[in-house]
Amino acid sequence: MGEPMIEIKGLCKSFETKNGRVDALQNIDLTIGRGDIFGVIGMSGAGKSTLVRCMNQLERPDRGQVLFDGVDLCALPAKELRQARRQMSMIFQQFNLLEQRTALQNVCFPLEIAGEPKENARARGRELLQLVGLTEREGAYPAQLSGGQKQRVAIARALSTNPKVLLCDEATSALDPTTTASILALLQKINRTLGITIVIITHEMSVIEEICNRVAIIDRSAIAECGRVDEIFQNPQSEAARKLVYPEGRAARQLIGRRCLRIVFDGSSSFEPVIANMVLACKAPINILFANTKNIEGRAFGQMVVQTPEDQALVERMIRYLHAQNLTAEEVSGYVE
Repeated sequence: MGEPMIEIKGLCKSFETKNGRVDALQNIDLTIGRGDIFGVIGMSGAGKSTLVRCMNQLERPDRGQVLFDGVDLCALPAKELRQARRQMSMIFQQFNLLEQRTALQNVCFPLEIAGEPKENARARGRELLQLVGLTEREGAYPAQLSGGQKQRVAIARALSTNPKVLLCDEATSALDPTTTASILALLQKINRTLGITIVIITHEMSVIEEICNRVAIIDRSAIAECGRVDEIFQNPQSEAARKLVYPEGRAARQLIGRRCLRIVFDGSSSFEPVIANMVLACKAPINILFANTKNIEGRAFGQMVVQTPEDQALVERMIRYLHAQNLTAEEVSGYVE
């Protein structure tokens, strides 16, 4: 991880409800590096949207610090906080475009508020619409645009103030898989060409695997696990991480008479001959229950779940064999199709 762009230290946030106090975030410590595409993932209600709103101070934390490029946003007076927020733009699930404005006018809106001369704002707006692939739609109103086009306009608008960070709160949740893939590719292009740090809030592991280099898993208002996406995929340490990365998101469950191994490879070797050679070397059959591949940061990763014999010594021998082939292998307590 490079130089920190966002550092969160001891952050806590609670809300008072009619049913009493709810602790939305508890002692969050998190560092997001400059230039990262950083994912925050968790189930609904885990606290991830509250966390992103605390990052830009739309929600004021009860305790803790949010350091943005070395400056504690929690300690800034209102005027300085508004100036700092211009460097931290946000896009949302529902686009939030102004229906009575064209695509170009929507992109120019933040610049108009900032007092930018009209011609300068329009030139910048056209430049950004070209970046997101909507040059020919500058005169279209939101009602005339598809969901993917609306999100592209929202992204262009978010970039109009030249931010250092782009916060994406469930930005692809309302989109179909093909459109989601195109939006994620656009965000990756923006990160690479403009050097903008991107924070992606999502409940979909496929989004994290597609473009993020690091991820924090939030569970029950706390950080369950944080690290490189490929490392967590290969060797999840927390129960929350295992639920996300195990096949189809299904955590292993105890089944009488079943023992299973989860085997992970990173594309440097093919798992079919390795498995065949393991069967020959250990002189014991296995039953393949599941196998798939994933693209994580442009690298092919795969996982396989196999049912093994009941003999503990034989299972340990299989694990040693797989480790010798530089594959990640762990015994899980069962697997349900």
